[in-house]
Amino acid sequence: MQDIDNIELEYLKFDDYQELKEAMIEVYTSMPDAYWKEHHIKSLIDRFPEGQVVLKVNGQIAGCALAIVVDYDKFEDNHTYKEITGNYKFDTHSPDGDMLYGIDIFIKPEFRGLRLGRRLYDYRKELCERLNLKGIAFGGRIPNYHLYQDELSPKEYIQKVRTKEIHDPVLNFQISNDFHPAKIIKGYLEGDTDSNEYAVLLEWDNIYYEKPRKKPEITKTVVRLGLVQWQMRPYKTLEDLMLQAEFFIDAVSGYRCDFALFPEFFNAPLMAENNHLTEPEAIRDLAKHTDAITAKFSELAISYNINIITGSMPELVDDKLYNAGYLCRRDGSTERYEKLHVTPDEVKIWGMQGGHALKALDTDCGKIGVLICYDSEFPELSRLLADEGVDILFVPFLTDTQNGFSRVRNCSQARAIENECYVAIAGSVGNLPKVHNMDIQYAQSMVFTPCDFAFPVNGIKAEATPNTEMILIADVDIGLLRELNQFGSVRNLKDRRLDLFQLKKKV
Repeated sequence: MQDIDNIELEYLKFDDYQELKEAMIEVYTSMPDAYWKEHHIKSLIDRFPEGQVVLKVNGQIAGCALAIVVDYDKFEDNHTYKEITGNYKFDTHSPDGDMLYGIDIFIKPEFRGLRLGRRLYDYRKELCERLNLKGIAFGGRIPNYHLYQDELSPKEYIQKVRTKEIHDPVLNFQISNDFHPAKIIKGYLEGDTDSNEYAVLLEWDNIYYEKPRKKPEITKTVVRLGLVQWQMRPYKTLEDLMLQAEFFIDAVSGYRCDFALFPEFFNAPLMAENNHLTEPEAIRDLAKHTDAITAKFSELAISYNINIITGSMPELVDDKLYNAGYLCRRDGSTERYEKLHVTPDEVKIWGMQGGHALKALDTDCGKIGVLICYDSEFPELSRLLADEGVDILFVPFLTDTQNGFSRVRNCSQARAIENECYVAIAGSVGNLPKVHNMDIQYAQSMVFTPCDFAFPVNGIKAEATPNTEMILIADVDIGLLRELNQFGSVRNLKDRRLDLFQLKKKV
């Protein structure tokens, strides 16, 4: 895979046309002259700009998705591509239609394997939900069918693809993205000899669709969190550790989570090989893995289309030992955060130092903050982050006893109430008998909310089973925080007596 500095999903602009044309020629080698002409792209952009998007990797077009909205009842199930597009004029697009219809979607060959196609499908699903449409439909090509057309009917071919007896990269990918075959259409796309001009009508149902009574809300406010309650167990190599991390990322990504949160010092098992060293020497040796782990997490964030909060890891900066972590965004960028208050044990056993920077982190789901374990017990930090507009506070932690866990748990819940925000905490469980100063762990990962009528009465949105390896998934609605701020039974942020006190950063 080439080095990736940035991935961006953008609306297609007419200025992109020449690069788009070259990409289409490269993708559709079996159908010469099948690329869209300038007037086609201009028509799509003019009629429905939201439906036309491109994925750019390092500023270069890597993929594209084109779509219109149609009144689905006007078309029979056996419609052709020419009919659904209005003879390629796209005058079948209707702003008052009820179905998002996919016109084209592709990823350039050199960018395949990064799950970029899933990003385009996820965008279409989110657009469908945002516009309150019934679902998504499109005619899916079956480009490998020509290899089997003498022995299998299209129906038999599709069945064998579904049972994995035949590999069809296009149809397999579409089915894996929750699209279900509705019927087979004969003569769908003229000139598609690889599919023998057959297509599978694929559909995705929007379970959130409501028969419209008013103009649909156009801003998505629900953010899905995936918390990893990590089991401490022996790992012989860094590759073994990251294989387990990828397993969890794959799991939460499969549920379309926006964030994956790992615990503090989740990589501590790698210190087992250094048990012959002193504790300060062992953790400094562990810090040698931090750059490689961060790079791998960044790659996984891109590949699985999810923002990853790496918990925390020891890190050496100018020979000084810090407890730090990284936000690995799904666009390829990363940003560092650090533990500001280190515990007496971290100072005494390891010689660790507190960090210096507290900042809100921008994401595609709004501003977030990260406080590592002990930092959650200092209310000034979360209040400063709230003043910077943070809606979700993440707390990766590691506690050995229930006493320590209770401090983190109770303080984190207080932070949610004080700052009118969501707080997600994730910790490690299990034992590490061969790692000094890391022998036992106790955790229960949770998501806290403010306490008011729009939220759970006990202020707990979701909670994991204590001391059990698992993932916890929860949806949090940012819109409810806005309503709370204006109309809540109590309004902690608005009702502060700023005439009596003030809080500000020195650094």
